[in-house]
Amino acid sequence: MSQPALLVLYGSQTGTAQDTAQRIARQAQRRKLQVQVLPLDNYNVADLISESLVVFVCATTGQGDPPDNMKNFWRFLFRKSLPAGSLSRLDCAVLGLGDSSYPKFNFVAKKLHKRLLQLGASALLPAGLADDQHDLGSDAVIDPWLTSFWEKVFALHPSLSDVIPLRDEEALPPTFTFHFLDDVHVNGITEDRLQTPAVPSQSSSFPCRLVSNRRVTDVSHFQEVRLIEFDISGSTIEFSAGDVVMMRPCNAPEDVQQFCQLLRLDPEAKFTLRASDNTAVPARLPQPCSVRHLVESYLDIAAVPRRSFFELLSTFATNELEQEKLLEFSSAAGQDELHSYCNRPRRTALEVLADFPHTTAELKADYLLDLFPEIQPRSFSIASSLQAHPHRLQIVVAVVRYKTKMFKPRTGLCSTWLASLNPEREEVFVPLWTKKGTMKFPKDPDTPVIMVGPGTGVAPFRSALQERMSEGKHANVLFFGCRSEHKDFYFSTEWEEMRKAEHLTLFTAFSRDQEEKVYVQHRVRENAELLWDLIANKNACFYIAGSAKQMPTSVCDALKEAFQQEGGVSSEDAEQMLEAMERTGRFQSETWS
Repeated sequence: MSQPALLVLYGSQTGTAQDTAQRIARQAQRRKLQVQVLPLDNYNVADLISESLVVFVCATTGQGDPPDNMKNFWRFLFRKSLPAGSLSRLDCAVLGLGDSSYPKFNFVAKKLHKRLLQLGASALLPAGLADDQHDLGSDAVIDPWLTSFWEKVFALHPSLSDVIPLRDEEALPPTFTFHFLDDVHVNGITEDRLQTPAVPSQSSSFPCRLVSNRRVTDVSHFQEVRLIEFDISGSTIEFSAGDVVMMRPCNAPEDVQQFCQLLRLDPEAKFTLRASDNTAVPARLPQPCSVRHLVESYLDIAAVPRRSFFELLSTFATNELEQEKLLEFSSAAGQDELHSYCNRPRRTALEVLADFPHTTAELKADYLLDLFPEIQPRSFSIASSLQAHPHRLQIVVAVVRYKTKMFKPRTGLCSTWLASLNPEREEVFVPLWTKKGTMKFPKDPDTPVIMVGPGTGVAPFRSALQERMSEGKHANVLFFGCRSEHKDFYFSTEWEEMRKAEHLTLFTAFSRDQEEKVYVQHRVRENAELLWDLIANKNACFYIAGSAKQMPTSVCDALKEAFQQEGGVSSEDAEQMLEAMERTGRFQSETWS
């Protein structure tokens, strides 16, 4: 009986599902199995009927949505016209990556598992539901799930038991090989040709000029928040209130320099990439490409590395102490240790390389794209309206900076990079693209909107208010919360102008300006009568945006109390009212962790 070929398909939003899919593929390679790894939307889904062994690795995003790179697959799979037994030849397994602090925990994996069974596929084992909230992260579920998965595969294909697998410390071949180019002539290519690499083809991004970048919190305030404005004229960028803008940050110049020194790479050296199997060379990398461009714009060296990073790094270790530590961090038993070393202090991949100098010195450039994931795009709620500001796009950015036990403060890659851009010093262009957001605002001019947006959560509501003003929609209520009226009350003059024109009812909660802490949920509770009237009698829509910690739940509780108090309904009825509002789009929330 011939050995099966394994296909690993993933839906990934932030790169974690992709990393897990690649980990499964490496385990297959060690067992000498033929394996292919693809994002779901890069796979021709009609071919599923002829596959025999497939693992699906899927993240769940937002409010139970599939990631962007599996949306086409998702639509196809749920077509009513698909015949019930169409996947009867398929043995499959579904591994979900989720976060149990969200209500629709692992919704995509559960729904996919059920649908595959409906279409006649055989599940090798129950869907794995990994939880980011677990003390050991997703691996607490993934490790035992993978052990069971391989047991099932070996039971189905006994011939695999005869194969002697590669040992964990043996390096697998790299996915790409680097061919460094001489400075002058390379196969007839002249030096000036090398200086102008092809344009990276992030097909939908447009280099937008940075117009202004100003701090909107008082200099004495602990948190730096900036209002950043881009010029989008000449682009086809369009957006509505509630939409988001996407961008990819760059690594800091000092990090790029340190990385090149540790790996003894010349940042000005140029190379072309060749794929070792049927993998495509990343479209975003020009060919030829400089080492500096690769490290600055592509390799995620400032992120906290995943376990797979240590697994691969351990295969280069020649120093006994370093190898022992790296193997411990790679093992299921060493996950507590790895967490203490890496995740809790938020140690970056670059800092890890500096901690393992002997191993880093052995690293070959060919493995860089296997070792470091690609820098993922970041999304920001758009904080301006096209009607109010034609040719402009604004965002509100809180600059992430905090202390851990590490000597150097931890910083957010994208927010720090954006804060460093100074359009007064030089012309700066940032490639951007926009995406439909989850929040939709009512078309009917008479429908009131109630918006709760503390802190930077107010960004999409500023866009909505500007848009609604320009359309003559004046039934607007905003609850805004921050620490202090004088330090972080964003856009206070704008709100005041709207209030004076009677286009906005504003409620503020400044939590630290008095003895008792006051938050937006307190203001919601205090205004129960108004909110009940708007929702019960005027069909108002209710929105929440901001941090996913306690705020959304507290605001929902305050709203349900308002229903009970003013509408005289039971707590069960209040709960059902809110659920009904959510189903019909009259209650919407956009939160982030």
